[in-house]
Amino acid sequence: MPLNMDIRKKLSASSERVKSVDLHQTEPWALAALYSGNVMIWDYETATMVKSFELSDLPVRCAKFICRRQWFVAASDDMALRIYNYNTTEKVREFEAHGDYIRYLEVHPTLPYVLSASDDMSVKLWDWERNWENTQYFEGHSHYVMMVRFNPKDTNTFATASLDRSIKVWGLGSPVYHYSLEGHERGVNCIDYYPSGDRPYLLSGADDRSVKIWDYQTKSVVHTLEGHTHNVCSVIFHPRLPLIASCGEDGTVRIWQSATYRSEHTLNYGMERAWALAAAPGANKLAIGFDEGCVVVELGSDDAVASMDAAGRVVWASNNDIRTATVKGLASAGEGVPDGEALQVTPRDLGTCELYPQSIAHNCNGRFVAVCGDGEFIIYTAQALRNKAFGSALDFVWSGTGTGDYAIRESIRSVKIFKNFTEHATVRPAVPSTEGIFGGALLGARGAEAILFYDFSTGDYVQKIDVCPTAVYWSEAGDMVLLACEESSYVLSYNAAAVAAAAGTVSEDGVDGSFELLYEVSDSITSGRWVGDCFIYCNATGRLNYSVGGNIQTLVHLDTTSAGATVHRVIGYLAKEDRVYLVDKQLNIVCYKIMMAMLQYQTAVMRGDFDAANSLLPNIPETEYVTVARFLEAQGFKEEALAVTTDLDHKFELAVGLGHIDVAHALMAEVPAEDADATDTQAKWKRLGDAALRANNFALAEAAAVASDDFSGLLLLYSATGNMAGMRRLSADAGKGGKTNIAFVAGLLTGRVEDCVDLLLDTKRLPEAAFFSRTFLPSRVKDTVDMWRGDLAKTSETAAKALADPSTNPDLFPDYDIALQVEEMFLAQRDAVAAGGIPASDYLTARDDLDLELIELIKTQMAAAPPVPVEAPLTEVLSTEADMVAVTHDMAAVSTEDPVVEEEKVPEVDAVEEAVAPAESVAEEEPMMEAEPMMEAEPVAEAEPVVEEEPVAEEEPVAEVEPVAEPEEEKNVDEGDEFGEDWD
Repeated sequence: MPLNMDIRKKLSASSERVKSVDLHQTEPWALAALYSGNVMIWDYETATMVKSFELSDLPVRCAKFICRRQWFVAASDDMALRIYNYNTTEKVREFEAHGDYIRYLEVHPTLPYVLSASDDMSVKLWDWERNWENTQYFEGHSHYVMMVRFNPKDTNTFATASLDRSIKVWGLGSPVYHYSLEGHERGVNCIDYYPSGDRPYLLSGADDRSVKIWDYQTKSVVHTLEGHTHNVCSVIFHPRLPLIASCGEDGTVRIWQSATYRSEHTLNYGMERAWALAAAPGANKLAIGFDEGCVVVELGSDDAVASMDAAGRVVWASNNDIRTATVKGLASAGEGVPDGEALQVTPRDLGTCELYPQSIAHNCNGRFVAVCGDGEFIIYTAQALRNKAFGSALDFVWSGTGTGDYAIRESIRSVKIFKNFTEHATVRPAVPSTEGIFGGALLGARGAEAILFYDFSTGDYVQKIDVCPTAVYWSEAGDMVLLACEESSYVLSYNAAAVAAAAGTVSEDGVDGSFELLYEVSDSITSGRWVGDCFIYCNATGRLNYSVGGNIQTLVHLDTTSAGATVHRVIGYLAKEDRVYLVDKQLNIVCYKIMMAMLQYQTAVMRGDFDAANSLLPNIPETEYVTVARFLEAQGFKEEALAVTTDLDHKFELAVGLGHIDVAHALMAEVPAEDADATDTQAKWKRLGDAALRANNFALAEAAAVASDDFSGLLLLYSATGNMAGMRRLSADAGKGGKTNIAFVAGLLTGRVEDCVDLLLDTKRLPEAAFFSRTFLPSRVKDTVDMWRGDLAKTSETAAKALADPSTNPDLFPDYDIALQVEEMFLAQRDAVAAGGIPASDYLTARDDLDLELIELIKTQMAAAPPVPVEAPLTEVLSTEADMVAVTHDMAAVSTEDPVVEEEKVPEVDAVEEAVAPAESVAEEEPMMEAEPMMEAEPVAEAEPVVEEEPVAEEEPVAEVEPVAEPEEEKNVDEGDEFGEDWD
């Protein structure tokens, strides 16, 4: 029967004529030599170009990877060889190699040798460890030498093909050929050796349109393959599959079976003539070079053909060879094998299979193993590979119970069931075409849109499920089944009792209640295995996961291809070792530890049986408690997770999330002193403070904010709770911590205007300090203006001289003396209430005092009062108690204003000109440089020249300065950040 093999195109890259192709041994790369003189490297997994090299203006006829050195060597029609490092794109060497076109290059599999075949009728051997010295010369053909190939069975011999119609076999130690094979009627273009040592075969293709298989020991033709309609350009034995491939100028690629020489497939991609073929030893890929580009196809599946029984015995196929090994105890032997590291198995040859294995599967108890391929199946004993049964079948599956029970898909309409290796029943599924069958507790027959289940023992119809799975996985108990589809999977429970009760009375609709959907697994499952009620699987993106009740846990990220596809397959689980075993495409076996107690615990939790779960918890090592806690958290059992977890960070997260702030506080109190300033610790304190605020635990919120230096949080807390002492501490601490905005606001709210001025001066906010002093602390105006003047003089002497202060320009500061007395009164009142503050009960009587104009009020009181000596204090002027209360309330209002401070702006240039001292004659004022960026003092720097002004003394501009001098014209400092930006 024909070989059951899908052929999928992996890469189709358009380019100039491709004269040679090669596949990398480890990377998913195809090397193409172009007639245009370029060499290109393509990634056939991602269908993208990796590198491109411009070698020559003349055609490049051959290019080969030298993977051991990260090189490729190329031959072009300028008779030169060029060697490049394909990683760095650096040219390693270039030299002239022949006197005519170089047709082919062959790299020795182990030694540092390269053979080159040329139209000068010679073959040369090059040694790259001797700086590419030509160490041997072979001559004997009478026409162009088209190809040369090493014998993989004996790498000291090689064969050459020539247009003189002969194939000659040579040895590396002799310049004379050993013997010649002749049989083609026209020139021989290509040759290839059989990849394994069991057959002494040589393959050749020629211009007579035939492909011949030679026995080079008897020097005779074994078989001739015919079918091409034009010259045959390239032939190969596939190194991994039992296939022969040939291509020719008729534009087709023909696939033949190497055992029977039957034609399997003919490929034609419409890209004109086909010139070259290549295959890699470890993959089932085939690269083809055409006139119009390069194509890489995948021949069947490259998954490992392997199976593992319940005792840890693994059986696998390598080509037609069947081998076995045991993995039991290997992972724990000696110091143990780390998870994910390949196990050092000791294989034992069982024998050679008569057919090419495409799948291997143990029966339910591991006594027998079935090998399927080439449309046939053979059942062997697992220990000695003795033939038990065989036959023709499109598919083969084992029953989940009987030792010798199995089923075969005989055709698209017929499925046969065997009991104890004897035919028992025939099932004809009620679907137009049966595309596959699945074994287990029931026999599954897949149609185009649904799967139908039948009883293995009777062949009776059970139920139809309207999904089209790619695989079916039954649990060991046979009560659960997973249907793996392309994008997602479905887990169903199976009621065997209901099916047994309905035996003989099943209707066309099947057995009611036989299946029930439990949950859906939203993942693309490629392979898996049930362990109890837990399903362990690999997904398409290379993750090893397990699902318990629909909850997916990732165990490990596995290696993937460059396209991100998985390369592993789950083959079994050993409960005694708590390990799951996987095999990759190169037949490397790896394992990962998954504790059965953990899986049983999680299964009990998913069932809601916490009594059983708690009894299983002591069987789980404490090192895995964090994993258990995270599983419980994912299921919504956060209280239980908090009780189980041993990770302090996780416990803190759970405690905060559950509102157990006392537990979280206790955890933070255990933080070592050296970690107190760590970013993670500070973040935890802030989270704890937020949680404490939500719980109205202000004491803990304050402690958390202090521990985390959360000055903004403290400002909010102290201002909301009226904590005067805390606000004073905050002003000092924030200033030391560099949080000047918060320090300024806290100082202003507590009436510490002296500290506010000092803070502005310390941060070089000299203009803001001067205007703030003018409003709140007039006694400091002269000092701040002097400092401003000295700083400004470094930039502009003229601008500095234009600044005014009360000592030199008293006429520009009206009512300044009264302002000083108001300041004294304010400070006295602040000191009087410093201990206890102003009671909140006074707000109803004091709130109207916020709108009072203190200077105007005092001036009014002074005008109405009898004359007093000039030296009399302000308290004598305010004769009535009501006057004192009004002013006192207003002073208190100043000290308890809203904590948000509006941005202080430098006045516009007109206001500054009115505030400065009059200049007698300024010819041309120097332009002032900008103040510090946060001050926005540009208007001062850009003041207009006053060259043509008349003397200021005649205009008497003093009347215009009231807007600046009067406190009521100052900006209200109650809105937002006082200077527009954070100046921390």
